[in-house]
Amino acid sequence: MKHHDIMPAGQVGRSVPRLEGRQKVTGRAAYTHNLVLPGMLHAKVFRSTIPHGRILSIDTSAAAAVEGVHRVVTGEDLRAIVAEPYFGPAFHDQPALALDKVRHIGEPVAVVLAEDPYIAAEAARLIVATYEELDAVFDEVEAMTSSAIVHDVLKPAGTFPDLKHLVGKRDTNIALDYQLRRGDVDAAFASADHVYEHEFKSQQVMHTPLEPMVSLAAPDGDGLLIHTASQSPSFVRIEIARLLGWPENRVRVKVPYLGGGFGAKLYIKLEALVAILALMVKRPVKLSLTMEEQFFTITKHACTFRIKSAVSSEGRVTGRRCEVYWNGGAYADIGPRVTQKSGFTAPGPYDIENVSIDSYALYTNRPPAGALRGFGIPQLVWAYESHSDMIARDLGLDPVEFRRKNILREGRPHATGTLMHDAEIEGVLEKIAERMNWSAPFDRGEGHIKRGRGIAIAFKASISPTTSVAIVTIAADGCASLAISTVDMGQASDTAMAQILAEVLGLATEDIKVIHPDTDVTPYDMATLGSRSTFHMGHAVRLAGEHARRQLDELAVSLGYAPGAAYAPRDLFKKKYGMQAGNIVGVGSYIPDYTSPAPKTGLSDNITPFWMIGGTGVEIEIDTQTGAIKVLKLINAADLGLPLNPKIVETQLSGAALMQYGFTLFENMLFDEGQLTNGSLADYKIPGLNDIPPVIENHIVDARQTTGPFGAKGVGESATFGVSPAIANAIHDAVGVRLTELPLTPESIFNALRAAKSQAGKA
Repeated sequence: MKHHDIMPAGQVGRSVPRLEGRQKVTGRAAYTHNLVLPGMLHAKVFRSTIPHGRILSIDTSAAAAVEGVHRVVTGEDLRAIVAEPYFGPAFHDQPALALDKVRHIGEPVAVVLAEDPYIAAEAARLIVATYEELDAVFDEVEAMTSSAIVHDVLKPAGTFPDLKHLVGKRDTNIALDYQLRRGDVDAAFASADHVYEHEFKSQQVMHTPLEPMVSLAAPDGDGLLIHTASQSPSFVRIEIARLLGWPENRVRVKVPYLGGGFGAKLYIKLEALVAILALMVKRPVKLSLTMEEQFFTITKHACTFRIKSAVSSEGRVTGRRCEVYWNGGAYADIGPRVTQKSGFTAPGPYDIENVSIDSYALYTNRPPAGALRGFGIPQLVWAYESHSDMIARDLGLDPVEFRRKNILREGRPHATGTLMHDAEIEGVLEKIAERMNWSAPFDRGEGHIKRGRGIAIAFKASISPTTSVAIVTIAADGCASLAISTVDMGQASDTAMAQILAEVLGLATEDIKVIHPDTDVTPYDMATLGSRSTFHMGHAVRLAGEHARRQLDELAVSLGYAPGAAYAPRDLFKKKYGMQAGNIVGVGSYIPDYTSPAPKTGLSDNITPFWMIGGTGVEIEIDTQTGAIKVLKLINAADLGLPLNPKIVETQLSGAALMQYGFTLFENMLFDEGQLTNGSLADYKIPGLNDIPPVIENHIVDARQTTGPFGAKGVGESATFGVSPAIANAIHDAVGVRLTELPLTPESIFNALRAAKSQAGKA
């Protein structure tokens, strides 16, 4: 593993071991799955067996008769507590239990409550539902014109500033359509020397956090206490309070450590159901999903991307038209934001004067799709970086040289009109080319073993505008605690935030205590997503620390110290109060500037507070007799500004790349008329130790985010971007076949080789 060796003085830039590391390796770390409350009931879910239909009846009598069953609940029963039990961050379209209709196989229809989870599970299997089946739609492109309409009515949530324009299109399956128009695309194509047009598809996959989703709700006086594995405790509090018609202070949400999230545990997942059930039975209710149930809860968008480019004879891209169709499944979740935020980057990190983009969030009768590490960007990069290689190869240009001709450089406008700043696209490209020794001769293999290499670069805009708040408390002995609602789910955010605060206060990182999210204690944070925490919460922590430091300085001056003189905080408190007593409390709040896209053009001069830049290079080996593929070398490079903790950044880069590696070569949710046919880890393959490339390099490009805390910005997604197209480009380089649909399996390679051989024979 490689990392950049810039090590500024102080706490920022230190490779501090994770603060929670000892707790985790000794098994003492707290997780929601381990929590048991007195009188707790376990919930087990009965799920739909059809993709689309009206509910005619639900027979719960056999389940209710099972000894040990406390209660069986249907969607209509929930109305006794909440008249409209619908939730969602973009639209209030998802019921806690199905009401009137079911919209995908696996949708929760009823729930059994029992003190013994095995009894509850057995009873749930005895429930019988009858339906009037309706026509269903499963493909995202077909959903554009299908007569099968998933939602008859759409109720915009209006929660987030960037989604307040949502209305949806009645009598269609379109939840959001985002358009961007810049320059004159038609003229660019009319005058082009070459026009290239391709279509790419990416598949539906699952997040697969090894801690499945779990939530526990308990009545708490006149309120409700929710323990949950969530990436967004502040949103959970707000949304549950809205559902119940309560003030926020009657809902308390606590989040311990998470065993992975990757976007799966965002917004509301199980919390609405357990909250309503707990109020209904006046007892704690816990719902723990199995690994298999996660397949029906939230997934990654399948996507069809049509891309067309106008290119000069010298290899300059002068115009680009993109059509992106996002398969959002039965409920919108945050899909409209994926559609817009990712959609406007569809032309890629290139300087293209004339751009047209249409990006559609579509309802289908598949399980819902939402945020997954990369937030739609990997699906887009898969297409536009494969497309880039196809253009370069056809023009006889080296793929790296083609990118050099077209990359977006400092100060040039992105497709939205936002000027690019602090985005080392060129630096990432050159680092990968250097580490792959791109210009040197390359061993192409021999016999039926062929070797190839590929490269891809990409970028991502950060989600904006979002708010983060931090509270710092300095105790009378000089130690400090940090209260934030950022969720540490393995990315070591607690450690990074402690480093920022320690740098400001002049303390050691190890002496900072970070308080786990608890909405009665820790202040608002929009959510832990989109690699936003380092930048947004990092600024809030910095500001809170500076606020506390100013108060200490003012206290020192009031006690007779000369301005700027050194002091020990504990001495100040003792001198002020006559003993070890008192506190200093610092507060910091941060929200970046943002300009909403213009309704007609989609243009904005300030679309994001920072850009994430990442790229991948691979060397592969293919057995042409079987199509078997081995990735021999995987090189990741990223611009993440200044690395707050270089060693942890290494794990972020390799972890992100290996996650996308699984989506590239192995993972695929297989459906037959809406029925998932491989919904278990026995059939749905994620990468194992034997699948990992023998050589992995991670490189941090020398850069600074001038607007970031201590020059830093997010990194958690950057290495996901380029993996899929780099491997596809290497496959083409090795054996001359071009794959345009993920995953890139040995079967697909073998079939493409056979088709190419057959075509050559006909010629």
